[in-house]
Amino acid sequence: MRRGDTYRRYMSPIVVLALAAASAVVFAARRFPMRAAVLGLVIAAGLLSRPLACRPEAASESQFPEVLSHREQAVRINAWMETRLATLLPGLMRRAGIDMWLVINREYAEDPVYLTMVPRPAMNSMGTVALIFHDKGSEAGVERLCSGPRGVAGYRNIWRPRDKAQFDNLADFIRAADPKRIGVNVSDKWPLADGLTASLKRRLEAALGPELSRRLVSAEDLCVGWLETRTAGEMEAYRDVCAIAHSLIAEFFSNRVITPEVTTTDDVVWWVRQRVASLGMECWFQPTIDIRRPKREMEKDPDDKVIRPGDLLHCDVGITYLGLCTDMQWQAYVLRPGETDAPAGLQKALDNANRVADLLMAEFRTGRTGAEIVGAAMARGKAEGLNLMIYSHPVGFHGHAAGCTPDARDPATIDEVNVSKWSYPLYPDTAYAIEFNCRTPAAEWDGEDVYIGFEENAIFTEAGGCRFIDGRQTRFLLIRSGPR
Repeated sequence: MRRGDTYRRYMSPIVVLALAAASAVVFAARRFPMRAAVLGLVIAAGLLSRPLACRPEAASESQFPEVLSHREQAVRINAWMETRLATLLPGLMRRAGIDMWLVINREYAEDPVYLTMVPRPAMNSMGTVALIFHDKGSEAGVERLCSGPRGVAGYRNIWRPRDKAQFDNLADFIRAADPKRIGVNVSDKWPLADGLTASLKRRLEAALGPELSRRLVSAEDLCVGWLETRTAGEMEAYRDVCAIAHSLIAEFFSNRVITPEVTTTDDVVWWVRQRVASLGMECWFQPTIDIRRPKREMEKDPDDKVIRPGDLLHCDVGITYLGLCTDMQWQAYVLRPGETDAPAGLQKALDNANRVADLLMAEFRTGRTGAEIVGAAMARGKAEGLNLMIYSHPVGFHGHAAGCTPDARDPATIDEVNVSKWSYPLYPDTAYAIEFNCRTPAAEWDGEDVYIGFEENAIFTEAGGCRFIDGRQTRFLLIRSGPR
């Protein structure tokens, strides 16, 4: 962004009015000194009463979708949490064959599941806290308890610190409840299901004793089921979350933010970070903006980060809003003088990428593993002559979430320990980042491959199959060159 552009953005109506007012006061002061003083006070009061929202990132606020305040977000997230605990949890516990689920963590070493089960504004565990879910049968339902020095809102606290040591008290409760299978969050397969630390596990087993400790089982499938399953309210809200993410991308891939020959990719990346923070949301990873050019252009200066006419721009951006994550990769083209659209060869590359998305999503069927889904999609794509590589993943409370993983890369090269996660089956009411790359030769690039990194968010339901939450990119976003 040019210094002059920044200046013009700050030269908003309030600044223009201020300068005009100053001129008027100076003129009046020459002839009517007393009236000028009063006029100056009136103008100053009027200007100070105006909201100071004249930042560069707020230039298009009126067109941007509404973003709820943190307080409003907390109300909605907490309502969803109550619905989840009442309607999802019992079925998930029975599907996993677990009678009692323990989620135990300490402050600043929170289990990834913990913060999805406690009401906002909780940001951490206040001391050592155990959440206890005891399935008492289909009629009585799942009892919700906790053990902690300050308790947890919405949970009945079973421990009074002065009465007995915390883990001895917890062991007494478990012994009286007599569950057959006690789920704890330990997992070789899923990082998000491996939240119980080694020290807390030792304390738990010491308090339970050998007989009860033998009833401890991994709750990994229960953790994944809880994290991946979306309620109707969450699925409906996900459209708003994705719409905001799409509006953000359209904003920074435009001349409102990018001035060709001046703006760098780093400028755009940090603009995105600041914009997201100003809206009361978070980026769950550092955004990236990449420049793609023909080899003949790249060889001139491989480290050139200045955005120029003819550049193909690619972004990878993920936001967290309402507790839900997005993960998106879109493309923009910087028009050369006289151009009104991206070259046909580049558009063909984007068309081919959309074809890959169609092939992949058509293979989503309940019960199929990630390996089965991606194997079928890769085979169909290659049969159509597409040069593709698929590496999709679930999204939800986390950006790289747990669940069915349609990833065609060799598991041993990604995470040798977690090879078995490729065999996890697809369940309905789950969300995904449909992510892959597709390469297509373009005449405009001397026959070189145009690399399209595609990523868009989708929901899978039993009735609707796999479908994009808020549409997808089928045409390039365009950035003009020359005078604005």
